[in-house]
Amino acid sequence: MQPIPCPSCRQTMSKHRFERMHHGEVTIDLCFPCQGIWFDEFESVQLTPGGIIELFKLIHQHRDDQRLPLRDPLRCPRCDDKLLHGLDVAKHGGRFNYHRCLQKHGRFTTFAQFMIEKGFVRQLSPAEVSELSAKVGVVRCTGCGAPVDIRKDHACGHCRAPIAILDADAVEQALDRYLHAEVRRTTLNVEALGDAIVLREREKSRQKTHAADVGAIDVIDLLSAGAELVWNLIRH
Repeated sequence: MQPIPCPSCRQTMSKHRFERMHHGEVTIDLCFPCQGIWFDEFESVQLTPGGIIELFKLIHQHRDDQRLPLRDPLRCPRCDDKLLHGLDVAKHGGRFNYHRCLQKHGRFTTFAQFMIEKGFVRQLSPAEVSELSAKVGVVRCTGCGAPVDIRKDHACGHCRAPIAILDADAVEQALDRYLHAEVRRTTLNVEALGDAIVLREREKSRQKTHAADVGAIDVIDLLSAGAELVWNLIRH
């Protein structure tokens, strides 16, 4: 695949490969100076739990890199159209923002927003923001790098990203969740396989019409039942 420019700084993004759900690999484009990720259509949800952990490790390695402020507007690296700002709600991390191409070429998100999406970052409650604002006046937005006066605003006035922190407990819980998901994804459930084979055989046995065909039918059914369950385990 051809290298693409960063939607913000226009420098060439680096390509990194991660394991894809079902089979194969997902190639994701990263810009470390902007701390941004370009996902072609659906690539974010195609990452395996193990792939998400590997990407988090890579992000963590570059956590202290100097960060460039995001430009406005951001442009699609495929068609150069202006990217449209969007907001979504993650299952575990809360609200996160991103910028998407109207031509459906993909979306651009910062490292911080990706970690919110995947549950590594915890959003602060209004009470926590108020408590923090008494000690710290201005923070940098995790979404675009703009200054946010948390004494007055609970979200970035530029990109509307909510105030969030990299919480040790949130990281531990997210890692534990993805590690368990990866183990489930890669471990064959022998008991489930046996139960499926038995149920399949009971159903097929009702359809037997000739006693002479029993041996051949048993072999075929065992193989097909086993192969079907293994495929379903891998697919899910």
